Amino acid sequence: MKRALLLLGILAALLAAGRPGDSVFTQTGRTPDAQRIARIENGLLSPVAIQGQPARAFTLASRMEHYNVPGVSIAFFDHGQIAWTRSYGFADVASKKPVNPDTIFEAGSISKPTTALAALHLVQEGKLDLDQDVNQKLVAWKVPENEFTEEQKVTLRRILSHSAGLIVHGFPGYAADEPVPSILQILNGEKPANTAPIRVDVVPGTVWRYSGGGYLILQLLLTETTHEPFPQLLQELVLGPVGMTHSVFDQPLLASLRSTAATPYGANGDPVKGGAHTYPEMAAAGLWTTPSDLAKMAIEVQAEFAGKSGKILSQAMTKQMLSVQKDPSGLGFFVQEESGGPRFGHEGDDEGFVADLVAYTAGSGQGVAIMTNANRGADLIPEIVRAVAKEYAWPDFHPKERIVAKVAPAVLQTYAGQFEIPGVAKLTISFKDGRLFVQNTGDSDVDEMFPESDTRFFILSQDIVVDFVRDEKQAVTKLVIQIEGQTLEAKRNP
Repeated sequence: MKRALLLLGILAALLAAGRPGDSVFTQTGRTPDAQRIARIENGLLSPVAIQGQPARAFTLASRMEHYNVPGVSIAFFDHGQIAWTRSYGFADVASKKPVNPDTIFEAGSISKPTTALAALHLVQEGKLDLDQDVNQKLVAWKVPENEFTEEQKVTLRRILSHSAGLIVHGFPGYAADEPVPSILQILNGEKPANTAPIRVDVVPGTVWRYSGGGYLILQLLLTETTHEPFPQLLQELVLGPVGMTHSVFDQPLLASLRSTAATPYGANGDPVKGGAHTYPEMAAAGLWTTPSDLAKMAIEVQAEFAGKSGKILSQAMTKQMLSVQKDPSGLGFFVQEESGGPRFGHEGDDEGFVADLVAYTAGSGQGVAIMTNANRGADLIPEIVRAVAKEYAWPDFHPKERIVAKVAPAVLQTYAGQFEIPGVAKLTISFKDGRLFVQNTGDSDVDEMFPESDTRFFILSQDIVVDFVRDEKQAVTKLVIQIEGQTLEAKRNP
């Protein structure tokens, strides 16, 4: 949900609490392979490896401690059923309450594909049209027309595939002591809303751009079409039929469920002040759930894709949902069609919670749902997914291999110094024993920088490429840092 901001946070903690407790193991369905699970627990993998060398491996317990992630819950599914679940650490550090498979977490943006299932069900019933201008159905509020909407309109298909030209990437939610705005106030960007008005600023249908704002419009569209409260509607159309018995969209969380909820934690390991944020933007970020319930939803989508079930959608509608509309989006899920799949899934992060869901339609239909109660779950979860992918021979999620070049120590030494991305990070590059290292100021962690060329370097703990830039006098003046499609510059301090 706040992915772009999270990336900056990762960079600020580039090289960066409760200690994990004993794991709680439960099994359902087929007998789990304990040895495979143990290999996953002891084989978390870094995102980058040096060609010809194995990727660095870590234990789950050590990485939970490293990233200040108190609790983790995992559900692995295969052959149409949950094969095994595991839970680790604490749902609440202060009370030492352990995570168990029924502990609920905020799922963040995994709310979006869940909502998309409900929307497509209404399309299937003829109550909504994928390609109709949503303003023809909206009543209390309409998408403001402007020069970008003169010919192309905001449609349900474009909202679901993040191609409607709408702004507002995501929502930070509202802390316990903050007033919660109405849907109309959020749509209009009026206080106490903490996000900008939701508007169109590029021609609908022309570009892909992630928009939580579009899903708030969808939330209004669904409630006005059915005349039902959003949590009740999603219970009737998705959660109930799939058997997601530990899932709700109520915001704030119902008092009766708070004892089963995990406490959210920030990047430094401190609990989020006041507890979980409230997300009135329920379609975009409001789902409380468990990995097992997310697995049940994915299994149902797999079954509908194969024509073996129809609790929510027909096979034809499911295939449309899992077809790329605007790369990388299908209708709600992110979709990858190149791995014998398609593979589908979605990430999610609310304040103090990070989750991920990955599923395949090919083969035995394997997949995994992982939920954590800390912001740096965004660092931990990919390492777990890579371990699962290696253990079950998935075609994706392997560490990226890079080649190390030979660079003269005299050249490396010229890169030593301090560099700063204003307001984000201060980095110290040091030269020692013929090697180059980087450290984020104030952190104890130090990463070696490996050369791909005389000017380009990488590290193993993040998929980051760093280019050293020289001026006309050949003095090093700045770093250009590339991380997940973003480019940042760090100027060298005198």
